[in-house]
Amino acid sequence: MKRFRRMLGLSYSLGVFTRRLLLFELPRRKGSADCAVVCAAKGPRPRYPRVWKTNKKIGTISKSVKLVECIKGLSNVKEEVYGALDSFIAWELEFPLITVKKALKTLENMREWKRIIQVTKWMLSKGQGRTMGSYYVLLNALAEEGRLDEAEELWQKLFSENLESTPRMFYDKMISIYYRRGMHDKMFEVFADMEELGIRPTPSIVEMVGETFQKLGMIDKYKKLKHKYPPPKWEYRYIKGKRVKIKASQLRERGNASDGIHKLDGGTDKEPNGSYEDAELPTLVQKQLFDSYCLFDMVCCDYCYCL
Repeated sequence: MKRFRRMLGLSYSLGVFTRRLLLFELPRRKGSADCAVVCAAKGPRPRYPRVWKTNKKIGTISKSVKLVECIKGLSNVKEEVYGALDSFIAWELEFPLITVKKALKTLENMREWKRIIQVTKWMLSKGQGRTMGSYYVLLNALAEEGRLDEAEELWQKLFSENLESTPRMFYDKMISIYYRRGMHDKMFEVFADMEELGIRPTPSIVEMVGETFQKLGMIDKYKKLKHKYPPPKWEYRYIKGKRVKIKASQLRERGNASDGIHKLDGGTDKEPNGSYEDAELPTLVQKQLFDSYCLFDMVCCDYCYCL
């Protein structure tokens, strides 16, 4: 019977269960990450650098600068600009959306509106970056370039496709475009669409529409507009990355003080580099300006260096 049990393997030696699992260390390759000691039963697997990824990485900022330099000296021919952009991204595994966005921001600071239109249309033709931010950049560039027909066509397309989800900044932009060009009827149409959809206009929209009512002699509508949309008591600003609530009256007083400085002496106190000499200002104006800046800093942030 004992022999039969040994043959079937029903009895085991006690040493098999009491024996501990030994630890061993895998061999390391040159240039690989440090591998932890791995247990025979469980533990992290060794990670090695992938062959198809290079160690040299170029940041998106330097890439955006190269993209701007690549298209800056080209002509306005569509095929030439599109060909340069296609050759720039030829070896990219994925579309460099962040690089293109930063390049658009750089071109916007340089006020290169034609290049912004070309790069944005090329990006949209690739099926990339179809966001409201990209469409707003394109709308702003078309308006600054004076291509009002294309701007209106883009606005009508966005408004029809996103009737109730169109951002308020698009209404603000279109009303400002019509306001600068004296197109009062179209401005009133956009404002009527806002009221019909229940979108509360910004203070800048109310100000532009109110000034138009005053120019056209519509005093009753101007009073109704001011009664329906009174000026806000509080406004929000971003100071050092924090959203701060500020009284609108303090901002208006600060704006009035700066306007008074600009009008003082007919602008003769302005230097060639655009800065103003405080030494030529009267002492009372300097004190008011200093007090306004101190009050603004006290309200906005915890670190007021004026105190």
